[in-house]
Amino acid sequence: NERIEPHRIETLESLVKSKFEILTYTEAIDILMKANKKFEFPVKWGLDLQAEHERYLCEEHIKGPIMVRDYPREIKAFYMRVNDDDKTVAAVDVLVPQIGEIIGGSQREERFDKLKEQVAYHHVKEDSIWWYYELRRYGTVPHAGFGLGFTRALMYMSGMANIRDAIPFPRTPRNAKF
Repeated sequence: NERIEPHRIETLESLVKSKFEILTYTEAIDILMKANKKFEFPVKWGLDLQAEHERYLCEEHIKGPIMVRDYPREIKAFYMRVNDDDKTVAAVDVLVPQIGEIIGGSQREERFDKLKEQVAYHHVKEDSIWWYYELRRYGTVPHAGFGLGFTRALMYMSGMANIRDAIPFPRTPRNAKF
């Protein structure tokens, strides 16, 4: 099939055997800023990594899978745990060649006072998340969560070149019939 990369099994076996490099967001930005490459999207500390940046890191710099951690708090959700530096949060993205981000996760903020600070910092209306406060008001244990981009994972495992080919029921323009 012309839409599927040949030698996909070998690619997947290589990924399984690979060491996942771990970089901080700051290290990733430094690498991108020093890269002898013109990116379509700007590279600057405090801006989110774009797919082209993620793929450069995986495919050209590290040449393998990467975990990028400790993102700036202003570009991540209010519920992510603030690190001791007060500038970053305990978040991680798993990046793989050919795709970029495939998993995103974070430790959740368990300190109620810090959670309230994060809500204010991110300009979230407290009355819209009263229920979230109620879950945390009397304490909680340190915990974390992650999300797997299922269609991206399917795309990577199958070797399809376009994510639309991996979606069983794609929502494309002029395709939804009511």
